[in-house]
Amino acid sequence: MSKKKIMIKLVERRGETPCHHGHKIGDEFDFDTARGQLCPMAMHVAFPYIDILRYGGTPPCSKKDGRMLFCCPDCDVMNIFEITVR
Repeated sequence: MSKKKIMIKLVERRGETPCHHGHKIGDEFDFDTARGQLCPMAMHVAFPYIDILRYGGTPPCSKKDGRMLFCCPDCDVMNIFEITVR
């Protein structure tokens, strides 16, 4: 089975503090080629979901429209990221 292409995109910010890593809404990261550019705290949250999606599973918090959202663990920043499979 071949690995699926995973993209991570910053789609919303709910916190009061700017991202400490400098991410802005619209930033997009290819998991295979740009994952080192994503904040390590956000990557730590994303990885279990990515692993499930990449190999054909459905994470428990997936949206019915196929989107998968997760939040940065920094409560002051609260970046909301979307993971898509291409």
